Formats: sequence, structure tokens, C-alpha cells
Amino acid sequence: MLTLDGSVGEGEGQILRTSLGLSVVTGQPFRVHSIRARRSRPGLMRQHLCAVRAAAEVSGATLSGDEIGSRELIFQPGPARSGTYHFAIGSAGSATLVLQTVLPALLLAEGTSTLVLEGGTHNSMAPPWDSIDRAFFPLVRRLGAQVSGALHSYGFYPAGGGKIDVTIEGGAKLGELVLRDRGKIVETQLRAMISQIPGIVGVKEVEAFCSAVPWWDRAKSRPEVIRRSPGPGNAMVADIVCENVTEVFTVFGERGVPSETVAENLAKEVQRHVDADVPIGEHLADQILLPMALGRGGAYRTVALTDHTRTQAEVIRMFLGTKIRFTETKPDDILVEVLPK
Repeated sequence: MLTLDGSVGEGEGQILRTSLGLSVVTGQPFRVHSIRARRSRPGLMRQHLCAVRAAAEVSGATLSGDEIGSRELIFQPGPARSGTYHFAIGSAGSATLVLQTVLPALLLAEGTSTLVLEGGTHNSMAPPWDSIDRAFFPLVRRLGAQVSGALHSYGFYPAGGGKIDVTIEGGAKLGELVLRDRGKIVETQLRAMISQIPGIVGVKEVEAFCSAVPWWDRAKSRPEVIRRSPGPGNAMVADIVCENVTEVFTVFGERGVPSETVAENLAKEVQRHVDADVPIGEHLADQILLPMALGRGGAYRTVALTDHTRTQAEVIRMFLGTKIRFTETKPDDILVEVLPK
């Protein structure tokens, strides 16, 4: 049985989620201690417990330590089973992170799986649905998988209440992904989403962003009132569609933070990515590593290495023996190579 220290690396939930996914894929049981040790409230929270139980349901696993606040978990999986699943977090915890926990096993298991996930869809500490749907899923499909989904209601922090469904065609034979160049920018679009807050907020955000990024397409930049959400929220989502890849960037409004500041934060993130001239953003960089490692590997360039990416690479190495090499060619330009055994 593998033993993992949940306090190393980024010290948050990444080690747990990746270990759960790879345990189901490989059949390797594991024990993890010091779960989320670096957080102010360590141990399993609702979204982490939902991910644990989702992985257990998909694989018929036996568990020990699956309770709120637990800092240690023992997970012994059976074989992954395709099917129809419904996972509800019961809070604004990220539904997309629960999805990413079970996705690897269901991509490989024979048969079609249908997932309904309820919880947060737009959280500052997790990939929002927009990024999953328009940036992550296309790369997974390029690897040779068939996966698609739809958002039925938005779940902003702290109310949650979002709902998505995802269909996965199992039995995928994942190939290689090579993304060294993004190609020319062919389209940009911006949505300033607002729910149960004054509409002028979205108008100000769009104006401030387009003023900060003068080359952006103003005609495809708009405020949008979200009516399918049980609680208030504000998110700015910017899509950059290039010849070879699409990247999606998101920032969230917060109480007391001016609209102009929210827009400027997004503008800085977008401009840094564009100036670096790399295909993969720093958040997508850690998400795509696991599907690549389950296939024939490949390579991509990204703007920076986060603790999430380094942690992801180390857990993948422990379960699969896959070597992941990072080479900094220049500042804000990192070559990531996934080299399967």
C-alpha cells in the first residue's frame, strides 16, 4: 500500500484527488495522512469527502477515515465501473474537482458513464465550468477520448447550488498531445457574469477590461445577467481562441473590491499569457498532465509552474512511474514533457 503525505507540495486537496483517481485506474490501494495540513481548516471538507465517496462508488472501494475533518484516509479500490452516477456536495465546494477525480477511471472503463454533479461551478479555488468545457475537454478529446457536458445552473460561492451533467464514453485509447505553439489568435470574447447584484457592476467590468486590453474584441465583450443561480455571484470569463488551442481565464468579484480592480486583475493575467506566447496557461497545465500520463504522453509549453503542477507530477510518478520533465527555456516559458514508461 502506498503511503502519501498530504502536507507536501501544495499541501491542499490536489494530492488526495489525484491519488483517488490513479488508485482506481491502477488498482493500487493507498493511505494518505496530514490531509490539507497547510489549510486553516485542515482535513476533509465536504467537497473532498464527496470526491472520496465518488471514487469509492465508481470502484466499489473500501474506506477508512471518510468523514468531515478526517486527516487520514485509507482507500482500497476495486475495478472501475461505468454507469449513471449522481454526486451532490451539499455546499459550494467545487463540482468540477469531483468530476476530475473520477474522470480518469471512467475514461478507461468500458461503457458509457453519465454523471450529474451538484455544488459549486464557479469558485475562485477551482477550475470553473467554462474552463473545463472550453479548454480542458477539447484537449482530452484531442487525446482520443469522448467527453462532453452541459451546465444547468450556476453555483457561485458561498451559496453553491450549481448543476452540471457530463457524458463519458469509456474504453478510450489515449494518445499523445503535443502543444508547443498556440498559433495566431483568431477570436476573443469576454463575459462579465453577475447574479443577484446590480447590473452596473458587469457594465463597469467590461469597460475597464477593454480599456486595459485595447486589442480585445469589444463586439464580443458583454455583461451577462445569470438567472439560473440560487445565490449572488460575479465572475469575469475571458476566452482566447487560437489556431491550435483555446484558453479560458477567470477572475471573481468580491464584496468591497471595485469593479475596475476585478477587471484589471483579469487584464493582467490575460496580457501576461499573451505576451509569453505559450499555448497552455498555468492552471490548465496541471489539469492536462494526468490524461497525458494515461496516454502516450507528449509535451506542451506553459507560462509558469505552480505548486499544483509540481504536486500533480509527483503523485503521477508515484502511481504510474511516469517521468515528467520541466525545462525553463526563458522566463514565463516552461517546456513540460510527459514521458511514459
